Amino acid sequence: MPDFLPIPYGRQQITEDDIAAVAEVLRSDYLTTGPRIAQFEEAFAEYIGCKYAVAVANGTAALHLCAMGLNVRQGQTVLVPTNTFVASANCIRYCGGSVELMDVDPETLLLDMEIVRQRLEAAPKGTYAGIVAVDFAGHPVDMKALRALADQHDCWILEDACHAPGAYYDTSGERLYSGDGSQADLAIFSFHPVKHIAAGEGGMITTNDKALYERLKILRTHGITRDRNLLQEDHGGWYYEMQELGFNYRLSDIHCALGISQMPRAAANLQRRRQLAARYDELLAALPLKRPQIVEGHAWHLYVIQTERRKELFDFLRERKIYPQIHYIPVHYQPSYQALGWKKGDFPLAENYYDHCITLPLYPDMTNEMQDYVVEVLREFYAM
Repeated sequence: MPDFLPIPYGRQQITEDDIAAVAEVLRSDYLTTGPRIAQFEEAFAEYIGCKYAVAVANGTAALHLCAMGLNVRQGQTVLVPTNTFVASANCIRYCGGSVELMDVDPETLLLDMEIVRQRLEAAPKGTYAGIVAVDFAGHPVDMKALRALADQHDCWILEDACHAPGAYYDTSGERLYSGDGSQADLAIFSFHPVKHIAAGEGGMITTNDKALYERLKILRTHGITRDRNLLQEDHGGWYYEMQELGFNYRLSDIHCALGISQMPRAAANLQRRRQLAARYDELLAALPLKRPQIVEGHAWHLYVIQTERRKELFDFLRERKIYPQIHYIPVHYQPSYQALGWKKGDFPLAENYYDHCITLPLYPDMTNEMQDYVVEVLREFYAM
């Protein structure tokens, strides 16, 4: 077998510069709540093209804080696609809100705008507080179309862009970048090791709304502020106030240093992902499987194929030291959501996708030789 095995579906890229950046923080005065936080926020906001960014502990913490910032509460209902990781829906439940799941477009695997429109128009205005849109696999949602629907029905939009930093949707010659704040009220990103920027752990919230930005900064640190202009009392330089119930969702300077170090490589790594996706598309064209839709602006966090022989192929790849993944088990399949009344059969399009999907390896350090091996094994499987 080749000496580059095994091949995971995703892998972080860590350079000597990254290690040096972390070591510098370890030798500094601040391991957390130090200067690297603001530096990372500023660098990420510039890359995404938004006004404000708030670094937090992870993507799930980002979702939770966004739901809090949007004042999700008991009695409110939010629309969420069932084809996503459970955190996209859980954040609404954390705040006492209810989740109404939806099926997806079978080609894009994103929110189906027609389904969203029908759901909104069939209910009295005010039935739904907001919509969670997920840029699944790095394929950007048409946020301009979704914004138009949301505005007609007084809904906010929370964009789960964990898969899509650098992705854009082209509408009439205008590029709208995922999380740029031009359409969604809030957007979130993740820095988990398999994501585009791998800080070990971490998340980022982006927005163009200054009021939301200021509130989120307080919510991520127990709801505490030291801002003299916001204090109701002032006992002295040591004084702080907890003005609402927040959480300890801070991100450390160690993680931020790793993120900052990777930012200069983000554009090149995104381009490499796009090259690998285009190469897969060409090399797999003759095989009896369904390839993902290729669109301009796709960020290619995942390259997901669909096959009638999913379980067989999954096992066959693993036997040859290729480790694919499945993205995702539909939210309504989970026992915690079935306890709320959802059941198999509710969303046939997402269920059909789940029954056939496999995520193939794709990450910036993946070589053409490694990709050729994956394709060779796929061809071997379909020749049997």
